[in-house]
Amino acid sequence: MKETLHALTADAEGERLDRFLGRTLADHSRASLQKIITEGFVLLNGSPSTKSSLRLKKGDAVTVRIPPPESSEVEPEAIPLRIVFENADVLVIDKPAGMVVHPAAGHRRGTLVGAVLAHSPEVGAVGEIERPGIVHRLDKDTSGLILVAKNAAAQRFLQEAFARRLAEKTYLALVAGRPPTPEGRIETLIGRDPSHRKRMAVVPPSRGREAVTLFHTRERFANCTLLEVHPLTGRTHQIRVHLAYIGCPVVGDAVYGPRRPPSVPPEWGEGEGARQMLHAWKLKITLPGEDAPREFEAPLPEDFQTLLDGLRDPKKLI
Repeated sequence: MKETLHALTADAEGERLDRFLGRTLADHSRASLQKIITEGFVLLNGSPSTKSSLRLKKGDAVTVRIPPPESSEVEPEAIPLRIVFENADVLVIDKPAGMVVHPAAGHRRGTLVGAVLAHSPEVGAVGEIERPGIVHRLDKDTSGLILVAKNAAAQRFLQEAFARRLAEKTYLALVAGRPPTPEGRIETLIGRDPSHRKRMAVVPPSRGREAVTLFHTRERFANCTLLEVHPLTGRTHQIRVHLAYIGCPVVGDAVYGPRRPPSVPPEWGEGEGARQMLHAWKLKITLPGEDAPREFEAPLPEDFQTLLDGLRDPKKLI
């Protein structure tokens, strides 16, 4: 693809440069436009402007050079996907536990993004080069629903919905012990754990961001509890951190709790079953171009269901 040139005129007083470009060049993601600004591809009244936050005056001449897209470093891989829903704008995928969403150190192949690119090659031009189409996070060992945008306009729409908390996410979590109350609201600040670089933690106000999680009990076992969890914010590892914070770490979570706490029958916990029992169960969101929200659901994966069946009847674990 060749470089493209856009000659624009600011039509509102005081609008931020990046928001003006996002509104007038809706086919490009917010992240890509901000990168174009910082790299000097935007001229304001003939002079380079590299500040996304710059306030425009009505009538300002804005010239934007869009360089050819970089080729994605993610290699398409013909990995089967459990597609819950698909249209021209989005994919809703039921991700298995153990699959990394996008390439990272030590995980270059076998990713969800690689599988998506084999299924829908056009996603490669959407958003960040190693995270094309990705709208929200899901940990490697968390199973369940994840959204992928198939074009830049859809990605912007969905990211805005998540930022404005218009997406309703429901998880199922099997936790060790019982929470202090059958249902509740956990509200803290979450940030990087100062003692462990790869962990998150509840931290003081100066070092964290607001995190809110609602939960209620669905089923009680001898020493475990099945919770329905609703994160109202989207911090890294939020559910796992919050449940460990109230003394009920997710069963199988080796980062924020013992891999197999005493509450889990000893027959469980070897091989494929030894992962965190956290599942992105339901997602309710209004999709691009639609007026009413849709609700999607991913059934519990076999390992999670087997463990629950065993807790209800220990004979089934033998």
